[in-house]
Amino acid sequence: MFANRQGQRVPQVTFRTRQNNQWVNVTTDDLFTDRTVIVFSLPGAFTPTCSSAHVPGYNDLAKVFKENGVDEIICLSVNDAFVMNEWAKHQAADNITFIPDGNGEFTAGMGMLVNRSDLGFGNRSWRYSMLVKDGVIEQMFIEPYEPGDPFQVSDAETMLKYINPYAVKPKLVSLFTKVGCPYCARAKALLLEQGIDYEEITIDEVVTTRALRAITGTTTVPQIFIDGQLIGGSEALIAYLSAN
Repeated sequence: MFANRQGQRVPQVTFRTRQNNQWVNVTTDDLFTDRTVIVFSLPGAFTPTCSSAHVPGYNDLAKVFKENGVDEIICLSVNDAFVMNEWAKHQAADNITFIPDGNGEFTAGMGMLVNRSDLGFGNRSWRYSMLVKDGVIEQMFIEPYEPGDPFQVSDAETMLKYINPYAVKPKLVSLFTKVGCPYCARAKALLLEQGIDYEEITIDEVVTTRALRAITGTTTVPQIFIDGQLIGGSEALIAYLSAN
């Protein structure tokens, strides 16, 4: 079992980060003093749950967290700065700050350092999240100490319910587009006018027209999905936005 450190101050640590190909020291005070910060810590960069669920969840809800008083969202892992920077690029998680706890000092100070030699990882962080205000831990969600890699309470949804259970979550919008398509440009402009973030999936050699047809039943673009529902093209989007 891990001790919950609610009401305590975060450990005083200096993180060695890489910014613009230079070493930059970032202290605990730099990150937390006079600020409201979410930290979620996880076993390792590029690992399955961390990449497919933990990071995307916080990145998708970042705007809502900001609207509810959060200054920054930090992803922390016992990895070096080079690995964390590459992972940040791979995740395209522009709303999250990736902090390397390469020596595990912060994680050890939190009482969250665990030995994962069974996976060849060495010492890593147990998965948890916390809300920190001016360096003091207000709330902490620690995954249950059980075999495997539990992911039940440190997710973004749980944190948002704690901060504001009535917060309105953003719609998840994805667009299939082609380069040079004027209707695609129109659809993207409409979404931007409404302040709606979106994921763009460009039809190319990887995502083919055949794949588009298999998913949507058509080969025309744009094809727009909102919260998993196929809306259709730009005209359908106009109708949807007018009705909603």
